[in-house]
Amino acid sequence: MEGTFEPEIIVFACHYCAYAAADLAGSMRLQYPSNIRMIKLPCTGKLEVIHLLRAIEAGADGVYAAGCLEGECHYLKGNLWARKRVNHVKDLLAEMGIEPERVEMYNMSSAEGAKFAAAATEFTQRIKELGPNPVKREGVSPHAAAREALGGVAMPDEPLASAAAIVEEGHAE
Repeated sequence: MEGTFEPEIIVFACHYCAYAAADLAGSMRLQYPSNIRMIKLPCTGKLEVIHLLRAIEAGADGVYAAGCLEGECHYLKGNLWARKRVNHVKDLLAEMGIEPERVEMYNMSSAEGAKFAAAATEFTQRIKELGPNPVKREGVSPHAAAREALGGVAMPDEPLASAAAIVEEGHAE
C-alpha cells in the first residue's frame, strides 16, 4: 500500500506570490509532484478555517496555504492571518485525533519557483509517510469541495506552465 499511495493535496495559493512561484517553477521545468491541486486566491488572508477543514473533510490527504513572504503581503497582513488560521486548524485536527501535520503554511516570493517546488515535494513526502486521510470518502472530490466552500473567493483556474504541461519541444500545450 505504501508504495502505491499517491496523496491528494490541495494548495490554497496567493495570486501574487505563491501562484506566480508555481508558474515560474513550471517555466523553469522544475519537477514537483503532479498530485498538487491549486486553488488561486487573491490573498491567503481570504482563507478561512472552514475552507481548510472542508478540504480535509472531503478527503484531501493534505492541505497547505502558500502565501507571500511575511511582511511582504500585498494586502499587508493577509498572510499573517492565514498562518494563525492554519495553526488553529492544526489544533482542531489534533483535538479530533487527526494528524495536524496534514495542514501547513508556506511563504515565498513570486521569484522563488525552486522554493515552491521544494515545498510541494517536501509536503507530498510528509503526507505519503502519514498515509491516507482517515476521513476520506469515496466519490468526493476534495478539490471541488474546497472550491465550493470558498464560494466566490477563489479566482478562476488558469493553466500553469507546470512540468507536466510542457511538451518536448518546449511549448506549453
